[in-house]
Formats: sequence, structure tokens, C-alpha cells
Amino acid sequence: MSSPNAGSLRKAVFIKIDQLSPGTSGHNLVLKVISVKLVLQKGRPDAQVRQTRIAECVVGDDTGVIVFTARNDQVDLMKEGSTVVFRNAKIDMFRGSMRLAVDKWGRIEVTEPAEFDVKEDNNLSLVEYELVNVQE
Repeated sequence: MSSPNAGSLRKAVFIKIDQLSPGTSGHNLVLKVISVKLVLQKGRPDAQVRQTRIAECVVGDDTGVIVFTARNDQVDLMKEGSTVVFRNAKIDMFRGSMRLAVDKWGRIEVTEPAEFDVKEDNNLSLVEYELVNVQE
């Protein structure tokens, strides 16, 4: 006899920006896009090979903001002012600061506009973390 939940996905738990910490993953967040800055565009637009695009996007909720590194098709979803749902996002460290990232195991969806004001004066990507090696 199988349990009634067998085979069904458990409901996603959504967290807020201020709950993120270095080296963690599996995050689900609803965030607003504050700004988008294309930082890399490699490959010719007319080439058969897909071009590489990377954009640094500031995204946030009512607890703070963080830099999200959008790659390739993700860049098209990131429009200033839109609300996006991040599923299975992870925290990458870049030069000692946290960046939100979504790899092939995660998903980004544009959704209905959210009803919150972004707290832009709490930028988690501006917090520097030092790698500390713990001696046993």
C-alpha cells in the first residue's frame, strides 16, 4: 500500500533574500528585477553556434537585494520591473560576495507582478565573506 503522497512533488517552500547564506542551494524565491546589465556577449549573432551572454541583474524582495548572474536564455527573462520566480536557485561565491545563480537543475519563470516594495538598502552581494579554514 502506497502513501497518498507517493510520487507527488512536495510543495515548494519560498524563502526571502535575507535568509540566503553562502554555499547553500535549493532556494525558491519570488523576486523583482531592479536592474539588468549585460556584462558579456561572446559569439557572432549570425553564427550557427549559440552566443554566450551573461548579465548581472539586481533582484530583490521586501527583505533585501542580491546580484543574480543570468546566463544565455535567462537574460531574456530578466526585464527591469518584472517579477520572477526562481526555483532551485543556489548561492555562488564571486570574489567573496554572494551571487544568486540558477543552473540546469533550476528554473526561472516570469510571473504576476508582486505586491511588495523592494528593500534596496540591504544588498547581500555587497557583504564580503572571508573564507575561513577551520583548524581541527
